[in-house]
Amino acid sequence: MHTIPAFLQSALPAALDISLAVLFQKGAISLLVGALVGIERERSAEDHQKLFAGIRTFPLIALLGFLSGLLGTAVAPWVLGVFAAGFMGMVVVSYFLEARTGFHGATSEVAAIMVFVLGVLIHHEFYIVAIATSVVLTLFLSLKAPLQQLIAHVQAEDIYATLKFAIITAIILPILPNTTFGPLDVLNPRQIWYMVVLIAGISFAGYVMVKVLGSKKGLTLTGMMGGLVSSTAVTLSFSQKSRTAPELGKTFASAIVLACSIMFPRILIEIAVVNRSLLAFIWPFIAILTVSGVGASMLLLFGKKKDSNTEVELQNPFELMSAIKFGLIFALIIFASKAAQIYLGDGGVYLAAGLAGLTDVDAITLSMANLSKTTLSESTAAVAILIAVVMNTIVKASIAFSLGAAALRRYTLPGFGLVLVTGLVLIGWLLI
Repeated sequence: MHTIPAFLQSALPAALDISLAVLFQKGAISLLVGALVGIERERSAEDHQKLFAGIRTFPLIALLGFLSGLLGTAVAPWVLGVFAAGFMGMVVVSYFLEARTGFHGATSEVAAIMVFVLGVLIHHEFYIVAIATSVVLTLFLSLKAPLQQLIAHVQAEDIYATLKFAIITAIILPILPNTTFGPLDVLNPRQIWYMVVLIAGISFAGYVMVKVLGSKKGLTLTGMMGGLVSSTAVTLSFSQKSRTAPELGKTFASAIVLACSIMFPRILIEIAVVNRSLLAFIWPFIAILTVSGVGASMLLLFGKKKDSNTEVELQNPFELMSAIKFGLIFALIIFASKAAQIYLGDGGVYLAAGLAGLTDVDAITLSMANLSKTTLSESTAAVAILIAVVMNTIVKASIAFSLGAAALRRYTLPGFGLVLVTGLVLIGWLLI
Protein backbone atom coordinates (compact mmCIF):
# COMPACT_ATOMS: atom_id res chain seq x y z
CA MET A 1 0.00 0.00 0.00
CA HIS A 2 1.31 3.43 -0.94
CA THR A 3 1.58 5.82 1.98
CA ILE A 4 1.98 9.54 2.16
CA PRO A 5 5.58 10.48 1.23
CA ALA A 6 8.06 11.14 4.02
CA PHE A 7 8.23 14.89 3.39
CA LEU A 8 4.46 15.09 3.82
CA GLN A 9 4.46 12.76 6.80
CA SER A 10 6.86 15.11 8.53
CA ALA A 11 4.46 17.97 7.99
CA LEU A 12 1.49 16.03 9.38
CA PRO A 13 1.15 14.43 12.79
CA ALA A 14 1.71 10.72 12.96
CA ALA A 15 -1.88 10.33 14.15
CA LEU A 16 -3.05 10.97 10.59
CA ASP A 17 -2.54 7.50 9.19
CA ILE A 18 -4.03 7.57 5.71
CA SER A 19 -2.98 6.13 2.37
CA LEU A 20 -2.65 8.12 -0.82
CA ALA A 21 -5.38 6.02 -2.41
CA VAL A 22 -7.87 6.91 0.35
CA LEU A 23 -6.78 10.54 0.23
CA PHE A 24 -7.37 10.76 -3.52
CA GLN A 25 -10.64 8.87 -3.19
CA LYS A 26 -11.98 11.36 -0.68
CA GLY A 27 -10.82 14.26 -2.81
CA ALA A 28 -12.49 12.79 -5.88
CA ILE A 29 -15.78 12.25 -4.03
CA SER A 30 -15.63 15.84 -2.81
CA LEU A 31 -15.14 17.11 -6.35
CA LEU A 32 -18.02 14.99 -7.66
CA VAL A 33 -20.38 16.16 -4.92
CA GLY A 34 -19.49 19.77 -5.64
CA ALA A 35 -19.80 19.23 -9.39
CA LEU A 36 -23.31 17.82 -8.99
CA VAL A 37 -24.51 20.99 -7.31
CA GLY A 38 -22.42 23.20 -9.59
CA ILE A 39 -23.94 21.72 -12.75
CA GLU A 40 -27.43 22.47 -11.48
CA ARG A 41 -26.53 26.04 -10.54
CA GLU A 42 -24.89 26.64 -13.91
CA ARG A 43 -27.79 25.12 -15.82
CA SER A 44 -30.48 27.04 -13.93
CA ALA A 45 -28.77 30.42 -14.30
CA GLU A 46 -30.58 32.87 -16.53
CA ASP A 47 -28.81 34.59 -19.43
CA HIS A 48 -26.37 37.30 -18.35
CA GLN A 49 -27.01 36.47 -14.69
CA LYS A 50 -24.04 36.77 -12.37
CA LEU A 51 -23.38 33.53 -10.54
CA PHE A 52 -22.04 33.38 -7.02
CA ALA A 53 -20.66 29.96 -7.90
CA GLY A 54 -21.03 27.52 -10.78
CA ILE A 55 -19.60 24.37 -12.29
CA ARG A 56 -16.01 25.33 -11.45
CA THR A 57 -16.46 26.95 -8.04
CA PHE A 58 -18.69 24.41 -6.29
CA PRO A 59 -16.25 21.50 -6.74
CA LEU A 60 -13.51 23.74 -5.35
CA ILE A 61 -15.71 24.63 -2.36
CA ALA A 62 -16.26 20.93 -1.62
CA LEU A 63 -12.53 20.30 -1.97
CA LEU A 64 -11.84 23.23 0.37
CA GLY A 65 -14.15 21.67 2.93
CA PHE A 66 -12.37 18.34 2.60
CA LEU A 67 -8.92 19.91 2.99
CA SER A 68 -10.12 21.99 5.95
CA GLY A 69 -11.34 18.84 7.65
CA LEU A 70 -8.05 17.11 6.84
CA LEU A 71 -5.99 19.92 8.38
CA GLY A 72 -8.35 20.09 11.36
CA THR A 73 -7.56 16.44 12.05
CA ALA A 74 -3.85 16.66 11.23
CA VAL A 75 -2.94 19.92 12.96
CA ALA A 76 -5.63 21.01 15.43
CA PRO A 77 -9.43 21.29 15.46
CA TRP A 78 -9.24 25.09 15.53
CA VAL A 79 -7.78 25.05 12.02
CA LEU A 80 -11.07 23.74 10.66
CA GLY A 81 -12.88 26.45 12.59
CA VAL A 82 -10.67 29.14 11.07
CA PHE A 83 -11.19 27.92 7.52
CA ALA A 84 -14.96 27.52 8.06
CA ALA A 85 -15.30 31.00 9.58
CA GLY A 86 -13.21 32.54 6.81
CA PHE A 87 -15.23 30.85 4.06
CA MET A 88 -18.59 31.76 5.59
CA GLY A 89 -17.40 35.31 6.09
CA MET A 90 -16.50 35.49 2.40
CA VAL A 91 -19.96 34.18 1.47
CA VAL A 92 -21.69 36.75 3.68
CA VAL A 93 -19.63 39.64 2.28
CA SER A 94 -20.30 38.49 -1.27
CA TYR A 95 -24.03 38.31 -0.56
CA PHE A 96 -24.23 41.84 0.83
CA LEU A 97 -22.21 43.24 -2.06
CA GLU A 98 -24.58 41.63 -4.55
CA ALA A 99 -27.66 42.62 -2.55
CA ARG A 100 -26.72 46.31 -2.79
CA THR A 101 -27.61 46.25 -6.49
CA GLY A 102 -31.18 45.08 -5.79
CA PHE A 103 -33.05 41.99 -4.62
CA HIS A 104 -30.77 39.01 -4.43
CA GLY A 105 -31.74 35.55 -3.23
CA ALA A 106 -29.47 33.59 -0.93
CA THR A 107 -30.03 30.13 -2.40
CA SER A 108 -26.62 29.77 -4.02
CA GLU A 109 -24.84 31.12 -0.95
CA VAL A 110 -26.62 28.67 1.37
CA ALA A 111 -25.87 25.86 -1.09
CA ALA A 112 -22.19 26.84 -1.07
CA ILE A 113 -22.01 26.64 2.74
CA MET A 114 -23.70 23.23 2.63
CA VAL A 115 -21.23 21.98 0.01
CA PHE A 116 -18.33 23.11 2.21
CA VAL A 117 -19.81 21.12 5.10
CA LEU A 118 -20.25 18.10 2.80
CA GLY A 119 -16.53 18.25 2.02
CA VAL A 120 -15.79 18.11 5.75
CA LEU A 121 -18.15 15.14 6.16
CA ILE A 122 -16.38 13.31 3.35
CA HIS A 123 -13.06 13.71 5.13
CA HIS A 124 -14.61 12.09 8.20
CA GLU A 125 -15.88 9.27 5.94
CA PHE A 126 -19.60 10.05 6.20
CA TYR A 127 -19.87 9.16 2.54
CA ILE A 128 -23.51 8.09 2.45
CA VAL A 129 -24.66 11.15 4.36
CA ALA A 130 -22.65 13.49 2.12
CA ILE A 131 -23.74 11.91 -1.17
CA ALA A 132 -27.39 11.62 -0.15
CA THR A 133 -27.43 15.22 1.06
CA SER A 134 -25.90 16.44 -2.20
CA VAL A 135 -28.59 14.62 -4.18
CA VAL A 136 -31.38 16.07 -2.03
CA LEU A 137 -29.79 19.52 -2.25
CA THR A 138 -29.58 19.32 -6.03
CA LEU A 139 -33.16 18.09 -6.20
CA PHE A 140 -34.45 21.04 -4.20
CA LEU A 141 -32.41 23.48 -6.26
CA SER A 142 -33.85 22.07 -9.50
CA LEU A 143 -37.45 22.13 -8.22
CA LYS A 144 -37.70 25.91 -8.14
CA ALA A 145 -40.34 26.19 -10.87
CA PRO A 146 -42.61 23.35 -9.62
CA LEU A 147 -42.40 24.62 -6.04
CA GLN A 148 -43.28 28.15 -7.13
CA GLN A 149 -46.22 26.73 -9.07
CA LEU A 150 -47.30 24.81 -5.97
CA ILE A 151 -47.20 27.95 -3.83
CA ALA A 152 -49.22 29.81 -6.45
CA HIS A 153 -52.02 27.22 -6.13
CA VAL A 154 -51.92 26.88 -2.34
CA GLN A 155 -54.81 28.60 -0.62
CA ALA A 156 -54.98 29.92 2.91
CA GLU A 157 -57.36 27.10 3.83
CA ASP A 158 -54.71 24.54 2.79
CA ILE A 159 -52.13 26.12 5.07
CA TYR A 160 -54.52 26.30 8.02
CA ALA A 161 -55.69 22.71 7.55
CA THR A 162 -52.13 21.38 7.33
CA LEU A 163 -50.97 23.39 10.34
CA LYS A 164 -53.90 22.27 12.48
CA PHE A 165 -53.30 18.65 11.56
CA ALA A 166 -49.56 18.95 12.27
CA ILE A 167 -50.16 20.64 15.62
CA ILE A 168 -52.75 18.14 16.80
CA THR A 169 -50.49 15.28 15.73
CA ALA A 170 -47.35 16.68 17.39
CA ILE A 171 -49.18 17.50 20.61
CA ILE A 172 -51.79 14.77 20.95
CA LEU A 173 -50.05 11.72 19.44
CA PRO A 174 -47.18 11.52 22.00
CA ILE A 175 -49.58 11.62 24.95
CA LEU A 176 -52.13 9.13 23.61
CA PRO A 177 -51.95 5.84 25.52
CA ASN A 178 -50.25 3.08 23.57
CA THR A 179 -52.39 0.31 24.99
CA THR A 180 -55.59 -1.46 24.03
CA PHE A 181 -58.85 -1.07 25.91
CA GLY A 182 -62.57 -1.68 25.48
CA PRO A 183 -64.78 -4.77 25.75
CA LEU A 184 -62.81 -6.67 23.09
CA ASP A 185 -59.43 -5.13 23.91
CA VAL A 186 -58.74 -4.01 20.33
CA LEU A 187 -58.94 -0.19 20.47
CA ASN A 188 -55.52 1.45 20.78
CA PRO A 189 -55.74 5.30 20.75
CA ARG A 190 -52.19 5.86 19.55
CA GLN A 191 -52.47 3.19 16.87
CA ILE A 192 -55.77 4.66 15.66
CA TRP A 193 -54.21 8.10 15.24
CA TYR A 194 -51.20 6.55 13.52
CA MET A 195 -53.61 5.12 10.95
CA VAL A 196 -55.17 8.55 10.50
CA VAL A 197 -51.74 10.06 9.86
CA LEU A 198 -50.90 7.28 7.38
CA ILE A 199 -54.05 7.73 5.31
CA ALA A 200 -53.84 11.51 5.39
CA GLY A 201 -50.18 11.34 4.32
CA ILE A 202 -50.91 9.12 1.32
CA SER A 203 -53.84 11.30 0.29
CA PHE A 204 -51.79 14.46 0.78
CA ALA A 205 -49.14 13.16 -1.63
CA GLY A 206 -51.78 12.97 -4.35
CA TYR A 207 -53.19 16.33 -3.32
CA VAL A 208 -49.76 17.96 -3.70
CA MET A 209 -49.36 16.34 -7.13
CA VAL A 210 -52.63 17.91 -8.23
CA LYS A 211 -51.46 21.28 -6.90
CA VAL A 212 -48.02 21.04 -8.55
CA LEU A 213 -49.11 19.71 -11.92
CA GLY A 214 -52.40 21.54 -11.95
CA SER A 215 -55.87 20.04 -11.92
CA LYS A 216 -56.44 20.73 -15.63
CA LYS A 217 -53.95 18.39 -17.29
CA GLY A 218 -56.41 16.23 -19.18
CA LEU A 219 -59.01 13.85 -17.87
CA THR A 220 -56.78 10.79 -17.67
CA LEU A 221 -53.96 12.44 -15.72
CA THR A 222 -56.42 14.29 -13.49
CA GLY A 223 -58.21 11.04 -12.74
CA MET A 224 -54.99 9.26 -11.87
CA MET A 225 -53.76 12.00 -9.50
CA GLY A 226 -57.20 12.53 -8.00
CA GLY A 227 -57.50 8.82 -7.35
CA LEU A 228 -54.67 9.08 -4.83
CA VAL A 229 -56.74 11.57 -2.86
CA SER A 230 -60.30 10.34 -3.33
CA SER A 231 -61.54 8.11 -6.14
CA THR A 232 -65.08 8.78 -4.92
CA ALA A 233 -64.63 12.52 -5.47
CA VAL A 234 -63.26 11.89 -8.97
CA THR A 235 -66.16 9.56 -9.82
CA LEU A 236 -68.74 12.02 -8.53
CA SER A 237 -67.18 15.01 -10.29
CA PHE A 238 -66.63 13.37 -13.67
CA SER A 239 -70.07 11.74 -13.64
CA GLN A 240 -71.71 15.13 -13.19
CA LYS A 241 -69.48 16.76 -15.81
CA SER A 242 -70.31 14.06 -18.35
CA ARG A 243 -73.87 15.46 -18.53
CA THR A 244 -72.58 18.76 -19.91
CA ALA A 245 -70.09 17.07 -22.28
CA PRO A 246 -71.68 13.75 -23.34
CA GLU A 247 -69.35 13.50 -26.33
CA LEU A 248 -66.52 12.88 -23.84
CA GLY A 249 -68.34 10.00 -22.17
CA LYS A 250 -65.71 7.45 -23.18
CA THR A 251 -62.85 9.59 -21.88
CA PHE A 252 -64.69 10.34 -18.65
CA ALA A 253 -65.32 6.61 -18.19
CA SER A 254 -61.64 5.83 -18.73
CA ALA A 255 -60.58 8.45 -16.18
CA ILE A 256 -63.10 7.19 -13.59
CA VAL A 257 -62.00 3.57 -13.94
CA LEU A 258 -58.35 4.63 -13.72
CA ALA A 259 -59.00 6.72 -10.59
CA CYS A 260 -60.71 3.76 -8.93
CA SER A 261 -57.85 1.46 -9.99
CA ILE A 262 -55.29 3.72 -8.29
CA MET A 263 -57.02 2.65 -5.08
CA PHE A 264 -55.42 -0.80 -5.42
CA PRO A 265 -51.73 0.25 -5.20
CA ARG A 266 -52.79 2.57 -2.39
CA ILE A 267 -54.08 -0.49 -0.51
CA LEU A 268 -50.69 -2.17 -0.93
CA ILE A 269 -48.92 0.87 0.53
CA GLU A 270 -51.20 0.83 3.57
CA ILE A 271 -50.67 -2.89 4.16
CA ALA A 272 -46.90 -2.55 3.65
CA VAL A 273 -46.71 -0.01 6.47
CA VAL A 274 -48.86 -2.01 8.89
CA ASN A 275 -48.25 -5.71 8.18
CA ARG A 276 -45.45 -6.91 5.87
CA SER A 277 -46.50 -10.55 6.29
CA LEU A 278 -49.98 -9.83 4.92
CA LEU A 279 -48.40 -7.82 2.10
CA ALA A 280 -46.40 -10.87 0.99
CA PHE A 281 -49.62 -12.89 0.88
CA ILE A 282 -52.00 -10.43 -0.77
CA TRP A 283 -49.87 -8.49 -3.26
CA PRO A 284 -50.37 -10.90 -6.22
CA PHE A 285 -54.15 -10.58 -5.91
CA ILE A 286 -54.04 -6.79 -5.66
CA ALA A 287 -51.61 -6.68 -8.59
CA ILE A 288 -54.08 -8.67 -10.74
CA LEU A 289 -56.86 -6.25 -9.77
CA THR A 290 -54.63 -3.30 -10.66
CA VAL A 291 -53.79 -4.75 -14.07
CA SER A 292 -57.46 -5.41 -14.81
CA GLY A 293 -58.49 -1.88 -13.82
CA VAL A 294 -55.67 -0.04 -15.58
CA GLY A 295 -56.06 -2.31 -18.61
CA ALA A 296 -59.77 -1.56 -18.83
CA SER A 297 -59.05 2.16 -18.56
CA MET A 298 -56.43 2.05 -21.31
CA LEU A 299 -58.73 0.07 -23.60
CA LEU A 300 -61.37 2.77 -23.24
CA LEU A 301 -58.84 5.35 -24.43
CA PHE A 302 -58.49 3.67 -27.83
CA GLY A 303 -60.54 5.38 -30.46
CA LYS A 304 -61.53 8.33 -28.30
CA LYS A 305 -62.29 11.47 -30.29
CA LYS A 306 -60.58 14.02 -28.10
CA ASP A 307 -59.47 14.76 -24.60
CA SER A 308 -60.44 17.71 -22.48
CA ASN A 309 -59.05 19.67 -19.60
CA THR A 310 -61.28 19.61 -16.56
CA GLU A 311 -61.00 20.21 -12.86
CA VAL A 312 -61.87 18.15 -9.81
CA GLU A 313 -62.60 19.77 -6.47
CA LEU A 314 -60.51 17.93 -3.88
CA GLN A 315 -60.46 18.62 -0.16
CA ASN A 316 -57.18 18.92 1.72
CA PRO A 317 -56.84 15.50 3.40
CA PHE A 318 -55.20 17.21 6.39
CA GLU A 319 -58.52 18.87 7.21
CA LEU A 320 -58.91 18.19 10.93
CA MET A 321 -62.58 17.19 10.94
CA SER A 322 -62.03 14.74 8.06
CA ALA A 323 -59.12 13.17 9.96
CA ILE A 324 -61.17 12.83 13.14
CA LYS A 325 -64.05 11.26 11.20
CA PHE A 326 -61.72 8.72 9.65
CA GLY A 327 -60.29 7.89 13.07
CA LEU A 328 -63.78 7.24 14.43
CA ILE A 329 -64.68 5.11 11.41
CA PHE A 330 -61.48 3.10 11.75
CA ALA A 331 -62.12 2.49 15.46
CA LEU A 332 -65.71 1.44 14.76
CA ILE A 333 -64.71 -0.93 11.96
CA ILE A 334 -61.88 -2.62 13.84
CA PHE A 335 -64.21 -3.11 16.83
CA ALA A 336 -67.05 -4.43 14.64
CA SER A 337 -64.67 -6.74 12.73
CA LYS A 338 -63.30 -8.20 15.95
CA ALA A 339 -66.80 -8.70 17.36
CA ALA A 340 -67.99 -10.29 14.12
CA GLN A 341 -65.05 -12.71 14.16
CA ILE A 342 -65.71 -13.74 17.76
CA TYR A 343 -69.46 -14.22 17.49
CA LEU A 344 -69.96 -15.07 13.81
CA GLY A 345 -66.61 -16.45 12.69
CA ASP A 346 -65.04 -15.61 9.32
CA GLY A 347 -68.50 -15.05 7.83
CA GLY A 348 -69.03 -12.19 10.23
CA VAL A 349 -65.72 -10.63 9.21
CA TYR A 350 -66.75 -10.81 5.54
CA LEU A 351 -70.11 -9.21 6.38
CA ALA A 352 -68.38 -6.37 8.24
CA ALA A 353 -65.98 -5.90 5.34
CA GLY A 354 -68.82 -5.71 2.83
CA LEU A 355 -70.65 -3.11 4.89
CA ALA A 356 -67.46 -1.09 5.44
CA GLY A 357 -66.69 -1.17 1.71
CA LEU A 358 -69.92 0.71 1.01
CA THR A 359 -68.31 3.88 2.35
CA ASP A 360 -64.54 3.38 2.54
CA VAL A 361 -61.81 0.85 1.76
CA ASP A 362 -58.92 2.38 3.71
CA ALA A 363 -60.41 1.79 7.16
CA ILE A 364 -61.27 -1.88 6.58
CA THR A 365 -57.87 -2.47 4.94
CA LEU A 366 -56.02 -1.12 7.96
CA SER A 367 -58.34 -3.00 10.32
CA MET A 368 -57.69 -6.31 8.58
CA ALA A 369 -53.95 -5.63 8.44
CA ASN A 370 -53.90 -5.00 12.19
CA LEU A 371 -56.12 -7.96 13.13
CA SER A 372 -54.16 -10.36 10.92
CA LYS A 373 -51.10 -9.70 13.07
CA THR A 374 -52.83 -11.34 16.04
CA THR A 375 -56.10 -13.27 15.73
CA LEU A 376 -57.07 -13.21 12.06
CA SER A 377 -55.60 -15.47 9.38
CA GLU A 378 -53.98 -13.83 6.36
CA SER A 379 -56.37 -15.63 4.01
CA THR A 380 -59.42 -14.31 5.87
CA ALA A 381 -57.97 -10.79 5.95
CA ALA A 382 -57.24 -10.92 2.21
CA VAL A 383 -60.76 -12.11 1.38
CA ALA A 384 -62.25 -9.37 3.57
CA ILE A 385 -60.20 -6.68 1.83
CA LEU A 386 -61.18 -7.97 -1.61
CA ILE A 387 -64.85 -8.03 -0.58
CA ALA A 388 -64.56 -4.41 0.54
CA VAL A 389 -62.92 -3.52 -2.79
CA VAL A 390 -65.73 -5.21 -4.75
CA MET A 391 -68.44 -3.48 -2.71
CA ASN A 392 -66.72 -0.12 -3.06
CA THR A 393 -66.39 -0.62 -6.81
CA ILE A 394 -70.12 -1.34 -7.00
CA VAL A 395 -70.77 1.93 -5.17
CA LYS A 396 -68.57 3.86 -7.62
CA ALA A 397 -70.30 2.19 -10.56
CA SER A 398 -73.67 3.12 -9.07
CA ILE A 399 -72.59 6.76 -8.79
CA ALA A 400 -71.50 6.80 -12.42
CA PHE A 401 -74.71 5.11 -13.58
CA SER A 402 -77.05 7.33 -11.57
CA LEU A 403 -75.37 10.70 -12.14
CA GLY A 404 -73.59 10.27 -15.47
CA ALA A 405 -74.75 10.76 -19.03
CA ALA A 406 -75.92 7.84 -21.14
CA ALA A 407 -72.55 7.71 -22.94
CA LEU A 408 -70.74 7.45 -19.61
CA ARG A 409 -72.97 4.59 -18.48
CA ARG A 410 -72.36 2.74 -21.73
CA TYR A 411 -68.58 2.82 -21.33
CA THR A 412 -68.27 2.40 -17.56
CA LEU A 413 -70.20 -0.90 -17.73
CA PRO A 414 -67.36 -2.88 -19.38
CA GLY A 415 -64.68 -1.04 -17.40
CA PHE A 416 -66.15 -1.64 -13.95
CA GLY A 417 -67.45 -5.02 -15.09
CA LEU A 418 -63.94 -6.32 -15.75
CA VAL A 419 -62.75 -5.15 -12.31
CA LEU A 420 -65.76 -6.70 -10.55
CA VAL A 421 -65.43 -10.04 -12.33
CA THR A 422 -61.71 -10.14 -11.54
CA GLY A 423 -62.38 -9.36 -7.89
CA LEU A 424 -65.07 -12.04 -7.57
CA VAL A 425 -62.82 -14.64 -9.22
CA LEU A 426 -60.00 -13.82 -6.80
CA ILE A 427 -62.36 -14.08 -3.83
CA GLY A 428 -63.60 -17.45 -5.07
CA TRP A 429 -60.03 -18.63 -5.53
CA LEU A 430 -59.14 -17.76 -1.93
CA LEU A 431 -62.28 -19.38 -0.54
CA ILE A 432 -61.76 -22.68 -2.31
